[in-house]
Amino acid sequence: MALLELRDVAARYGPVRALDGVSLAVDQGQIVAVLGANGAGKTTTLRSISGTVRRSGQLLFDGKPLGRRGPEAIARLGVAHVPEGRGTFAELSVEENLRLGAYVRRGGSIDGDVARVSEYFPWIGSRLGQHAGTLSGGEQQMLALARALMSHPRMLLLDEPSLGLAPLVTREIFRIVSELNEKEGLTVLVVEQNAAIALEVASYAYVLEVGKVAVSGPSEELARNETVRKSYLGY
Repeated sequence: MALLELRDVAARYGPVRALDGVSLAVDQGQIVAVLGANGAGKTTTLRSISGTVRRSGQLLFDGKPLGRRGPEAIARLGVAHVPEGRGTFAELSVEENLRLGAYVRRGGSIDGDVARVSEYFPWIGSRLGQHAGTLSGGEQQMLALARALMSHPRMLLLDEPSLGLAPLVTREIFRIVSELNEKEGLTVLVVEQNAAIALEVASYAYVLEVGKVAVSGPSEELARNETVRKSYLGY
């Protein structure tokens, strides 16, 4: 059953149409990738879901329309958005960033969840007092992901996690995302320029061009698709 569905979704930034009738679905417990060139509408797709851009069309979460809900209401439904550029609070400590991630949830032990996310990111436990702005780019990306996990999300929206990172760090982040999916059943919709690694971890993918879905299918099939390979995989 689809946890998330977009049906003919459109979005604009002023006179510029960023999405032009995008339809996609993400099943419960699935990792789905959204691929495409810069300006294709990938980031706007995630913003449409999290309520941070005005949109039209139908968006359903767990079978219920999202309607005109804003970002906080959507977050309370269990949707955690890790934006492009990480969005950590540089002047706050690692621990303070994590605790902010728990503000939309009800109940549960915040200290227990700090310990839980530290199991996925072992360096966090010994650096809770460090200012987030002094972390490396890879550590800030991991902190942004850990902060999203503090809300106990049903779905994770992950926007360009590899941006500006070394290949080894990128691979480690995607390894952790796969582990979260396997161990906790976390549903993930990931936007990624690095199509090769995205297709490795996702079971299904959509390729956007100028705000529309150009092609979609199981990741293994897209990896063998000559057009996708030449345009997005570079071989």
